[in-house]
Amino acid sequence: MRDKRWAAAAAVLLAALGITAGLLYAGRSGQTTSASTPARVTTQRARAHKPLRRASADTALDRLIRVGLPLYCGGGRGRDVALTFDDGPGPYTKIALRLLRLAHARATFFLVGRNLAGWPDLPRHELKLAALGDHTWTHAFLVGLPAARLDSELARTQAAIARAANRPVRLFRPPYGGRNAAVDAEAHALGMLEVLWSIDSRDSEGANYLQIARNVLSAIRPGSIVLMHENRGQTLRALDYHILPALHRRGLKLVSVPELLAHDPPTRAQLRAGPAGC
Repeated sequence: MRDKRWAAAAAVLLAALGITAGLLYAGRSGQTTSASTPARVTTQRARAHKPLRRASADTALDRLIRVGLPLYCGGGRGRDVALTFDDGPGPYTKIALRLLRLAHARATFFLVGRNLAGWPDLPRHELKLAALGDHTWTHAFLVGLPAARLDSELARTQAAIARAANRPVRLFRPPYGGRNAAVDAEAHALGMLEVLWSIDSRDSEGANYLQIARNVLSAIRPGSIVLMHENRGQTLRALDYHILPALHRRGLKLVSVPELLAHDPPTRAQLRAGPAGC
């Protein structure tokens, strides 16, 4: 009975947002999704985490960009964790932002450039709660691409997001986590920090909301960077019913990637160790 009420309320929410069905990118599988979206918003409110001054965040990013190594996690010495969302903007992004706002949570969104045509105003809304990153123009697997195509995938998206948000873009995530020396060099040349993750929610692989919640909550700890996708109803349901309330109970603070780096940066040893440093 609860699922029927949940589904009916979801339909009302989607209609109110004027959402039309379309192909949605999946950060790891590239498949479409038809999952429902949660209607119940989080009522447990975490302690508000005051956004970091932009200058402090920029300083933290400058330091990591100069090192030139991909980021997988923070230092693990504080109480901060970073939820990140790939493949937007899209039809569920406003709902994801609503859940984050009610939980007093901040996050990071990695945007696909060609999606901006359908939702040109969303980057400005996202900036109120999140940092923005480049996730390429077409969500292409970058390893092995010709140099000109690689440059276009990153530079075109970086410029488009900057225009839409009126803010420089300094974070980059390669689709599927696919990277090599050429990808690393291109991101560095464009002045962006390459951000991977220490926890994969596996939402893009078809996990249901309980599995998504287990994948995140069983592994999360201070400094974690979590891979998620906001344009999946199962992900939003996992956030609303399980992940956000659980992180609140554990006393963890949800921050953007730049805030994580300013509050709790990884050591050089951690960066050199890659995923093993987390």
